[in-house]
Amino acid sequence: MKKADLVDAIAGKSGAPKAQVQQLVEDVFELMSDALSRGEKIDLRGFGTFSVRESAARTGRNPQTGEPISIPARKNPAFKPGKELKDRVNTLAQPAAGATQHS
Repeated sequence: MKKADLVDAIAGKSGAPKAQVQQLVEDVFELMSDALSRGEKIDLRGFGTFSVRESAARTGRNPQTGEPISIPARKNPAFKPGKELKDRVNTLAQPAAGATQHS
């Protein structure tokens, strides 16, 4: 699902104008990005948690030359799904009753 698909789905479900829904979706993503850039955690109960994880500086290798290179420390956004989301995904992913699984 792309952002445009999300906007279409929300507009269809809510009956709100697409332009208004587009702006709301953009605002939500902007607010979430701002919070993460400040190091805040975003906890959406029933869905999951967005956070920032730090990776330490380390030494890597250039795969072409084998030469050691320095990889600086950095921060990466991370998502941990909530129990309800995991359960829903796993319920929807179950094969239909009577269906056989081929290997």
